[in-house]
Amino acid sequence: MHSLGKDDKPSRNKKRQALKKSSCESTEKTIQAHKSSSRDLRIKTTLQDLLIYIIFLIDICILTFGQISTDMYYHTKVMSKLFLESSLSEKDKSNYKSLGSMEDIWTYFEGPLLDGLYWDSWYNKKSLPTNESHIYYENVLLGVPRIRQVKVVNKSCPLHSSFVSITQCFDSYLSEEEDKSPFGPKNGTAWEYMAPRSIPESHWGMIATYSSGGFYMDLGSTKSKSAKLIKNLKDNLWLSRATRAVFVDFSVYNANLNLFCVVRLVAETPATGGVLTSWEFYSVKLLRYISKYDYFLASCEVLFILFIFAFFIQECIDIYKTKWNYFKNGWNCIDVLLVVLSLMAIFFNVYRTVNVESLLYRLLKNPHKYPNFHFLAFWQTQYNNMIAVNVFISWVKVFKYISFNRTMSTLSSTLSHCAKDIIGFAVMFFIVFFAYAQLGYLLFGCQVDSFSSFKNCIFTQFLVILGEINFNELEQANRILGPIYFTTFVFFVFFVLLNMFLAIINDTYAEIKCDQSLQMTEYEMSDFIKKTCNTALVKLRLKKEQLVDNITESIRGTEGIISVKQFQVEMLKKGYTEEETKEVFMKYDVNRDRKLSKKEVDTMTSELEKQEYDLAQQHSALKKDTTHGEEEDLPSPPEFVSKQDYQRMVKHVFQLEERIDDITFMNNKLLIQLNSLESITSTESREKDDWDFLPPTPYPPPHKHSYTKSKFRQLLKSSNVNELEEEEGPKLE
Repeated sequence: MHSLGKDDKPSRNKKRQALKKSSCESTEKTIQAHKSSSRDLRIKTTLQDLLIYIIFLIDICILTFGQISTDMYYHTKVMSKLFLESSLSEKDKSNYKSLGSMEDIWTYFEGPLLDGLYWDSWYNKKSLPTNESHIYYENVLLGVPRIRQVKVVNKSCPLHSSFVSITQCFDSYLSEEEDKSPFGPKNGTAWEYMAPRSIPESHWGMIATYSSGGFYMDLGSTKSKSAKLIKNLKDNLWLSRATRAVFVDFSVYNANLNLFCVVRLVAETPATGGVLTSWEFYSVKLLRYISKYDYFLASCEVLFILFIFAFFIQECIDIYKTKWNYFKNGWNCIDVLLVVLSLMAIFFNVYRTVNVESLLYRLLKNPHKYPNFHFLAFWQTQYNNMIAVNVFISWVKVFKYISFNRTMSTLSSTLSHCAKDIIGFAVMFFIVFFAYAQLGYLLFGCQVDSFSSFKNCIFTQFLVILGEINFNELEQANRILGPIYFTTFVFFVFFVLLNMFLAIINDTYAEIKCDQSLQMTEYEMSDFIKKTCNTALVKLRLKKEQLVDNITESIRGTEGIISVKQFQVEMLKKGYTEEETKEVFMKYDVNRDRKLSKKEVDTMTSELEKQEYDLAQQHSALKKDTTHGEEEDLPSPPEFVSKQDYQRMVKHVFQLEERIDDITFMNNKLLIQLNSLESITSTESREKDDWDFLPPTPYPPPHKHSYTKSKFRQLLKSSNVNELEEEEGPKLE
């Protein structure tokens, strides 16, 4: 009995170890399953958010492109060609763009302007069926045009004491110096100042920013009536030295395209004399809901509003929970900006729709009055710009959902890692860049148009970097400093600084790619999508599952004994044929009892798992060869070290080897110097008392080299080798 008890002890220990091992394995499998499920849940949530965001992105793209069309470009091109490129007369081929004096302005008013505004007959001189003007026979002139000017007061500029005889002096335009006193006949809006309307509307010109007030004249509904009004203004000297800008405003409507074209022609008369012309053509769609496609866009607008309010509520909840920490994440700031711009666009869309209807109602009530569509057209253009920025931000936000992918995250990782270097380099770059901009402005600002202002100098230098520059203008403006400026700017900014900027990015990109190659391959969304597709195909019986998974699932819930019928039923459900099932069953049914015992099932499972493992190893090796064909394969890590830690250690070992090579090189250099010193001491005569006359410093005497090798090593400990090489005496080769 005693001997039997001793024999049972090792068996019990083995059973305990086996149970402990099996429990550890089951625990590890449970942890892995939990990680896999949480990872799948995270990817599934990300996919759901991405799908919802793609729907929002499609919706906002439909809205944006639904408001812009190629017809707007051609409409603007036709109208601008008519009013900007028509010649002043048959003899004078100059046009609006080349106006040079006030006389040219009156010539333009009496000629091309009236001819372009009033189309009252066909090309065969027959009158049009309606009394309205149809420009190009397709565009109806809305109401009447308006001519307006702004003036400055006399003696608005300081005069030097040497020129006291000058009694009239008109400075550049400033709102504080605007002339508001009546002049000329002093009757009507053309001769009496009219204050800006309730909603101030300023115009940003080439020289100054002008108010919406001034002296204006509304032209007539016919060409002859308008010609008389213009002649009256010209005879009474409506334009004078005090005039600083003249505006011509009118609007047309094309019913074929449902487009408004709001036009403003501006002729600025600066204090220097002459005329500077500019223009604005806004082809906008102010009446929105007419066709079926417009109502489809309206449904998209409703969906857009629902999305924005949902995003707004979500952002408010996140900000309430995290407080100011919410804005530390860059993506959160982009989300807030997107929501704010979208809310502004929604409110303006409602405001625009209401105001256009009221303005059209007043216009139809009094068709001989000037309709001010310029305010709505300007803000409609700003609305389009706002929506364009919204679309851009929306597309950039896509990176937030695909940044988990290694390939997609390369760009963001590269920029984030080199951000500090780029910021530091940008300070140095812009110091040099702005120094050259000031130099160019001071050297060529009075003669070259592209350097006429500091802002123009900055943009011109960016064009120089891109290769666009008129070198002859610089050389003609300054024969000596012009070529020097151009040559040094190209060398320092283009060849040196710009290439340093590219080198920083290239080095960072190489480091990121190296780190990614050493990192362990993570479970990515592509793997999840493949897994989901395979599961769907198996359920549709378009693809077979893996044999090991099928058998493991088949024996689950049993005591380990499987009959041939049960095995066939389970395998047929998985998409395998009867012949394949029979072949597998007969291979592992050793005793031919048409049943698989527990031992036979274990044998089958172990062999199939081994085959699956071998296939997985071959697949990973093949993938590694194709993706890293030029890199050397790293040795496999030990079992007690994780793969990620092992690869990080290998990287550090490589770096350590490089440092060891440098140290070895320095050691060899020191040995060569030691050998040289020994050869010198062997050829010189022995002088025993040389060491008695050493100075109280760790350096050897200037011309004495008869010290021993041990003494030299003591000197090396207390001094630097580079200092030793700089001492006087024979130079070591």
